[in-house]
Amino acid sequence: MQQHPGDAHHPRHLRTVTGTLPVSAVRGPALAHEHLVLDLDRTGDGAAVLHADRHGPAVTTELAHLREEYGLGLVVELTCRGMGRRPQALARISEESGVPVVAATGWYYEPFHPAEADGADVGELTAILVREIRDGFGDTGIRPGVLGEIGSHGEVPSEPETRVLLASAHAAVATGLSVATHAQLGHGGRAQLELLTGAGLPPHRISVGHQDLLDAPAVHRELAASGAYVAFDTVGKESYQSDTTRLRLLLALVEAGHADRVLLSCDISRHAYLRSEGGEGYGHLFRSFLPRVRAAGVDEDLIDLMTRRNPLRFLTGADTKEN
Repeated sequence: MQQHPGDAHHPRHLRTVTGTLPVSAVRGPALAHEHLVLDLDRTGDGAAVLHADRHGPAVTTELAHLREEYGLGLVVELTCRGMGRRPQALARISEESGVPVVAATGWYYEPFHPAEADGADVGELTAILVREIRDGFGDTGIRPGVLGEIGSHGEVPSEPETRVLLASAHAAVATGLSVATHAQLGHGGRAQLELLTGAGLPPHRISVGHQDLLDAPAVHRELAASGAYVAFDTVGKESYQSDTTRLRLLLALVEAGHADRVLLSCDISRHAYLRSEGGEGYGHLFRSFLPRVRAAGVDEDLIDLMTRRNPLRFLTGADTKEN
C-alpha cells in the first residue's frame, strides 16, 4: 500500500479522538459502527438526535459501564459531514468514559448531503477528505481514523452518491484509512464494493454496512468471499429486523467459513435507544446478542475475532488473520 509522504497513519496504530493508540492496547471488544453525537433530524421532532450536552452524559455513563463490565476497548464513531458531527464532544466522552473513540469523515447518503457536495466533482470531494484526514477537524487537532459512513440507497448509488463513494475510495488510497459504508436497509452493497474496488481500494479496506437488514445469505457470502467486511451493525433494532433473523444470518456466514469478515455493532442513532430512556443501548450486543451466539455453539476465539481482531484489522488495513 503506497502512502503519501508525511502521512502519519501507521498500520499498527489507530487514530483516536484523544491521539494515536497502539493496536495492542485494545484488549477488549470494539463496537464497529456507532454514533455518540449526531443530528439527523429533518422533521423537527428531535428523535434522530444524540445531543452533545443533553445526551452526552448518558452516553458517557453507558460506555463507562460497558468498559467495566465487558472490557469495551474501542468505539468506531461513524458520524460524518452533514450528520451533526462534534469531534470535541467525542473527545470529552472518550476521556470521561475511558473508552477510545475513532472519529470519521465522509458523507452519508444523498438526502443528508450538505451543500458542499452539490455539484462538486470527484477530485474536489477527494481533496476535502484528504485535507481533513491530514490536517484534522478545523483547528481542533483531532483527526479522523476512518472514512464513513459513506452512504447510498437502493441497489445502485445515485449520481451524487457515486461521486462521494469514488472520492472516499481515492482518499482512502491516498491516506491509508479504510471505508465503512451505509447500505440503506442492507441494499446496494455489491454496487458499493464494485465502485470502491474499481477505484483502487482493496476489499479488505472496505466494510459494507447494515447487512443484517438484508435477508440474503448468498449476498453476504459473496461480499465476504471478495475479502470485504460484512457489517452486522444494527443488532437490537428489532423494528427493522429481528435479532432471531440476525442470528440465523450470522451463523450462516460463520458456518460458511467467513467469521474473519464479520463486524458487529448496534448503530445507536436516536436518543430513545439509550438505556437511560428505556432503550437497549450500546451494550445490547454484549448483554443479549452474543450470549445467543455462544449458545448456538460459537466459541470464544471466534467471538474475539468478530468483536476485536476484525475491527482492528479493518481499521488498520491489515490483511492478516491475526493482530
